[in-house]
Amino acid sequence: MRVLLTGGGTAGHINPAIAIARTIKARRPGAEILFVGAEGGMEEKLVTEAGFALRTYRVSGITRSLSPRALAQNLRAAARLSGAMRAARKLIDEFRPDAVIGTGGFASYPAVRAAQKKGVPTLIHESNVMPGKTNKQLAARCTRVLVGSEDAVRHFRDPSRCVVTGNPLREGMVFSGKDEAKRALGIEGKLVLSMWGSLGAREMNRMTAGLFALEQKNGSTFRHIHSTGSYGWAWMPQYVAELGVDLSRCPNIDMREYVFDAPRVLAAADLILCRAGAMTMSEVCATGTPAVIVPSPNVADDHQRYNARSLSDRGAAVYLEEADADPETVFSLINELLNDEDRLKRMSDSGLAMAVFDASDRIWRILCQVVESRG
Repeated sequence: MRVLLTGGGTAGHINPAIAIARTIKARRPGAEILFVGAEGGMEEKLVTEAGFALRTYRVSGITRSLSPRALAQNLRAAARLSGAMRAARKLIDEFRPDAVIGTGGFASYPAVRAAQKKGVPTLIHESNVMPGKTNKQLAARCTRVLVGSEDAVRHFRDPSRCVVTGNPLREGMVFSGKDEAKRALGIEGKLVLSMWGSLGAREMNRMTAGLFALEQKNGSTFRHIHSTGSYGWAWMPQYVAELGVDLSRCPNIDMREYVFDAPRVLAAADLILCRAGAMTMSEVCATGTPAVIVPSPNVADDHQRYNARSLSDRGAAVYLEEADADPETVFSLINELLNDEDRLKRMSDSGLAMAVFDASDRIWRILCQVVESRG
C-alpha cells in the first residue's frame, strides 16, 4: 500500500495526518508513506520530526482583502498554485499512490486535486465542525469525506459522502482516570490547566498573568499549571513579576513554556482553560476534562467558535468570548466550578459521551475499503 498524505499551515492540519500515517504503519508496516506540503511551512518541522518523508512545493493562501498588497499577494498565490499543480501531478506519477489523504489547509489542495484528475482515490479528513475552504472545495470529488464530528456533516454540500470517524488522538493519551493520573504526577487536590496553543496567545497569556495575581492575593488552594507557549515564554515571566506576583512564594502556580507531558496533565486536570482547536476539543472529550473554552477570534471562518459551541451546547464546557475573559471573571468562574462537584461530573460525562476513541481504526478501515475497491 502506498499512501500520499497532505495537509499544512497549522498543527491542527498536520498532526491528524501524522496520526493517520502512524496508524497505517502500525497496521501495515510495509506500507509506503509520503507527505507533501508547502515549502517553508510548519509541516517541514513536524513531519520530519515524526520520521516521515516529505516533499514540498511553493504554494500560498489567498486573502479576501481588496487592498493593493492583498491583490498582489493573490496574484503570487495564483502563480504558485499553477506551479504546485504541475509538481503534484509529477509527484503522483512518480509515487503512484493507492490513495491520497488530505487533512486541510491550502497546502493540501494541489495534491488532492491532482489525484482526483488522475483518477486516484482521494479522502479528506475535516477535524473542525466548520470545514475549511480547501476541504469544502475538494469534497464534491472525493471518494470519501471523513469528519471529526456529526456536527460537521451538515456543512458539506453532499452529506452522503461523509463518514463520521472522529479525530485521531495523539500518542500517549491517558484514559486511566483522574485520580491515577494525579498520583502519577504527584499532585494532590484540585488542578487547573491553562494553555492557549503551542505559540501562546498574547491576550490570553496576559489574562492568565492577572489570574496569577488574584491567586496570590486570595491564597488559592488549587494547583495551577500554565503553558505559556514559545512566544509567551519570552515576555510573560517578566510581565508576571511586574504585576507583583512572586512565583517563588506561590507553590501552587507552575508556569512553563510547554507542558511536555500534556496528555497525562490533561487527564489529571479537574478543569482546563483553553482555545477551541479541533484536536484540543477531541482530547478534552476523550479525557472527560471539564473546560472553560475561549475560542480564538483570529482564525479562518471563525471555526473555533463552532468547535467550542459543539461542546458547550452539550454541557461539556463553558463558553466564554475573549472580550469577556478578564481575570476577575475567569477567577470567579474557576472557583464556582471547582466548588460544584456535581456540575464537574456532568460536564465530564457530557464530554466522554462525545468522545470517539477509535477514530484511527475507523479511518484505517475506510482507507482499506477504498483501496481494495479500486482493485
